[in-house]
Amino acid sequence: MSIFATLRPALLVPSILLPALLLASCQSEPLPVATVQPPLSNQGIDLPRDASDVLNELRGSGLGFVARYYRNPESRWPALTPSEAQRLSSLGLNIVAVWESHSHDPAYFSYASGYNDALSASRQARAVRQPAGSAIYFAVDYDAQPAALGSVIDYFRGVSAGLSAASGAMPLYKVGVYGSGAVCEAVKRAGLAHYSWLSNSTAWAGSLGYRGWNLSLIHI
Repeated sequence: MSIFATLRPALLVPSILLPALLLASCQSEPLPVATVQPPLSNQGIDLPRDASDVLNELRGSGLGFVARYYRNPESRWPALTPSEAQRLSSLGLNIVAVWESHSHDPAYFSYASGYNDALSASRQARAVRQPAGSAIYFAVDYDAQPAALGSVIDYFRGVSAGLSAASGAMPLYKVGVYGSGAVCEAVKRAGLAHYSWLSNSTAWAGSLGYRGWNLSLIHI
């Protein structure tokens, strides 16, 4: 599976051989990334593993950012580490920060899960020195139907409360939502996310007609 990213409206796929996802973000708003330097390009790559393994491929690739993950410590997939973040920054790459845990399980989404996930995500973000005011995306990686959106909203209410509790005052980080068009629309309409990352699963509810995304995935 390959996924890359580009700033909307252009959807240009760089020709490098890396397992990844194509992302796109809207030019009308600043790129919601973890680092603060101007992006080298409006294209990026989503990697589930440590990007340190592919630094040679990333160097000179023309990409502007890499999406990497904060995770539950029990996950079999590696989370973003301070050393990895430093290596990416040394290449002039920005980082899109994503929290993913049990995101395929509809039963997981609740206020308590969102609260605890936000505490963990905030702790990991501070460990890698993610700048205050940048975004963490929280993933809803299934086709949530209208009856399930209430639980998703409760989850993001928990995320909001958890991020506030983690900082002891105003939250350090803005919230992004990853999911279907229906999920992104519902969470942003509820005022619980600043940014939305649209899944590439176009058959999912509300995705084909959704135009409010900041990031979008395209398989290549």
